[in-house]
Amino acid sequence: MKHVVVFSGAGISAESGLKTFRGNDGLWENYKISEVATPEAWEKNPKLVLDFYNLRRKQVIEAKPNKSHLALVTLEKKYEVTIITQNIDDLHERAGSKNILHLHGELLKSRSVLNENEKYLIEGFELNYGEKCKNNQQLRPDVVWFGEAVPNMIKAVEICEKADILIIIGTSLNVYPAANIIDHVPANCEKYLIDPSNIITSGIKNLTVIKEKASIGIPILADKLLE
Repeated sequence: MKHVVVFSGAGISAESGLKTFRGNDGLWENYKISEVATPEAWEKNPKLVLDFYNLRRKQVIEAKPNKSHLALVTLEKKYEVTIITQNIDDLHERAGSKNILHLHGELLKSRSVLNENEKYLIEGFELNYGEKCKNNQQLRPDVVWFGEAVPNMIKAVEICEKADILIIIGTSLNVYPAANIIDHVPANCEKYLIDPSNIITSGIKNLTVIKEKASIGIPILADKLLE
């Protein structure tokens, strides 16, 4: 059974109504990154950071998987499928995909500030100031902030090294170190890029570009791969 690795970014979630980071109508436009998404922001004003992620979490809970998420599930009929996502929502899980690696954390979870592996599922959409872990330390969102290491990158590289087919969806390939994913697949790996934007792809071998938004491009590719 061939191994399909899917690398998904914000574009796939945008069609479920979740605003992207870089889009013109992005949720972040009313916030400075330095104030809500860095370790320094957390040290300076944890309540503001918590309020920001509570807003994002509420939107995730209200959102639903779209056609692109569901189309990826159909690939499991014929392939071993692993999804590596930059997204911190749970839309892949709710669609029914079985093997998912979150590079940048999971918004519906909190974690200890002392131990990144000590995690808790958040009930509802709010994580409030004063909620503490078992060691009596304030809980923080289980997300990787700008300036922090990406713990799951090593796992992601190991997964990509065993890919027969790589599908890249809804990402600009500008966010590092995640953008280096494409450099770790085997030389003979088939590559597909699904995105309506003009992404620079010169020098990438065995690449087929489907210049469509995710909800159109993924079902097209899924049908092709399931033939």
